Amino acid sequence: MKKHIAVLAGDGIGPEIVDQALKVMKAIETKYGHEFVFTPALMGACAIDACGNPYPEETHDLCMKSDAVLFGAIGDPKYDQDPKARIRPEQGLLAMRKKLGLYANIRPVSAFKSLVHKSPLKPELVDGADFVVLRELTGGIYFGEPRGRSENGTTAFDTCVYTRDEIIRIARLAFEYARKRKGKLTAVDKANILATSRLWRETIQELHSEYPDVELEFMFVDNAAMQLITWPKRFDVVVTENLFGDILTDEASVITGSLGLLPSASVGVHTSVFEPIHGSYPQAKGKNIANPLGTILSAALMCEYALGMPAEAEMIRMACQASMESGVVTVDIAEGTPSSTSEVGDWIARYILKA
Repeated sequence: MKKHIAVLAGDGIGPEIVDQALKVMKAIETKYGHEFVFTPALMGACAIDACGNPYPEETHDLCMKSDAVLFGAIGDPKYDQDPKARIRPEQGLLAMRKKLGLYANIRPVSAFKSLVHKSPLKPELVDGADFVVLRELTGGIYFGEPRGRSENGTTAFDTCVYTRDEIIRIARLAFEYARKRKGKLTAVDKANILATSRLWRETIQELHSEYPDVELEFMFVDNAAMQLITWPKRFDVVVTENLFGDILTDEASVITGSLGLLPSASVGVHTSVFEPIHGSYPQAKGKNIANPLGTILSAALMCEYALGMPAEAEMIRMACQASMESGVVTVDIAEGTPSSTSEVGDWIARYILKA
């Protein structure tokens, strides 16, 4: 099977962790007789430096022509520390989501048994936690207009906007996910305060009639933030709007013991994008210490959901689990002598070829 994959390594540790995912995909290619065509393109701060645009038109054209996009991370301290910067790496991420129609970010959160003790939560709270968060990606306060600052610079404003159609498409996807899992959906909002949240709640209530087999509950976002820490095993599928989802998924990520362990998929109208949930971690750039497992597991999601290769996806997950059980892990989760980023990638690729 021949597949074309756009590779957007991005900034910071992005190139290092993406390289490990590519090693693994090349091992899959050899083992299963596939042909993967990997084409690199610029994205983020490196794209701004090269051409002044964090998501160049050439990159977008490549993404549109590809079967999937493997993405690393974006961000650079020189932009983080300059609040007046007119062009920022994160604008490239928002542009990619908008232009590719990536309206849903899917983040599975699973506690790995061999690493339960690394979680900041008590083992009995974490062991067995397994849920999925669906975050709406192209609406809400990140995209709403008008936005800006007053002429004297003392007042700033952003607008949160949602339409019923935007809510229906992400909610329908969430109901479908719940049907395939344990049949429970939690919709997170702030309907006691926000008009947009009330529209979310009304729309999801109406849509529920099409999914009577799914248990539906609503939860205010502040309560959800608390429940994720005090009782993470109560959740199965969670759906929420853009800003709330951004915050809650980063909170949920620590349940596993490391931000570097979790993958994500952004899906929608055009080509889907697969990326780890963490950022560019500039402090680790070039040190060969970053955890590549989130990126490698993102490649597994890519195999399963974009390339039609479920067996290959399961093989990648099995290899990642084996690396953790064997102690071949980076410094963030190592008990003894840590392995480097590249050593973890090499080990997982060899495991796949030998399996």
